[in-house]
Amino acid sequence: MHPITLQEPFRAVFYAPFYAALARGAYAAEGVAVTLRDGTVPSLAKDAVLAGEADLAWGGPMRILLAHEADPASPLRNFGAVVMGDPFFLIGHTPRPDFRLTDLASLTLGTVSEVPTPWWTLQHDIRLAGLDPTGVRRVTGRSMAENAEAVANGTLDVAQVFEPLVSSFVGAGRAHVWHVAASRGPTAYTTFTSTTERLVARRAEFKAMLRGLARTLAWVAASPPEALADLVAPFFPDLPRPLLIGALGRYKRQSLWTVDPFYPEEAFTRLETAMHSAGAITRKPGFAATADNAIVAEALSEAR
Repeated sequence: MHPITLQEPFRAVFYAPFYAALARGAYAAEGVAVTLRDGTVPSLAKDAVLAGEADLAWGGPMRILLAHEADPASPLRNFGAVVMGDPFFLIGHTPRPDFRLTDLASLTLGTVSEVPTPWWTLQHDIRLAGLDPTGVRRVTGRSMAENAEAVANGTLDVAQVFEPLVSSFVGAGRAHVWHVAASRGPTAYTTFTSTTERLVARRAEFKAMLRGLARTLAWVAASPPEALADLVAPFFPDLPRPLLIGALGRYKRQSLWTVDPFYPEEAFTRLETAMHSAGAITRKPGFAATADNAIVAEALSEAR
């Protein structure tokens, strides 16, 4: 067994396939002993890789785009796509089936404060809908849980949140889904991250992990949310099983997860364009400079 240290950015339901791969022993079946380093601060996952504390991490490709913005020679690369849909939703207090993003012109929106990508991608959607996102009234300093509670109490018009908050508030009849961000199409949200040096030095181990991940993604696609919940429940000990099933089921219905680990360039381009329009990056380094799909092709061609 070849040891590999994998860095988690933070614990989240939308990362379910990563936990499923560990729980199914998918990496061990390919001869790799993976140790998971728990994470709590998303921005530090890539730093653990750069510092040599982890061989690879999973997380948002936005971190690599920011790294290449700061240093065009950054060694960080993405590979192995998993979450290629936007996992966020807009929720409001009462049903609004005819909601359009342009309606935000007259509403107050509580946006995600914990991480920047949800607003970067949403603001680009708003721009494409014909509304200047800089004119949207935003509450920016509260947590997703605080914003969801404010919506439920009727003191905030609309909030941007992810699971399991959506299923918790909607299931209790305290909020309603107005907008599904995944409806925009493929958007690069989560891949593996490592350095160019380690992609060479640990290529055999990374390819083995990709084969395990591919089998896991196929299993996730073919399995009901109840089975996935049973598998990943130990990673969410405080989350009631019905709520976990509901959250995973909602994400499956939105096709949040890929069916194989190839990184679609379309998903990368959508993220890169949104970050550029938000001013988060001033140039577009492009897919070839930041991603490695060759290792995925190699891994799957060698599948047993």
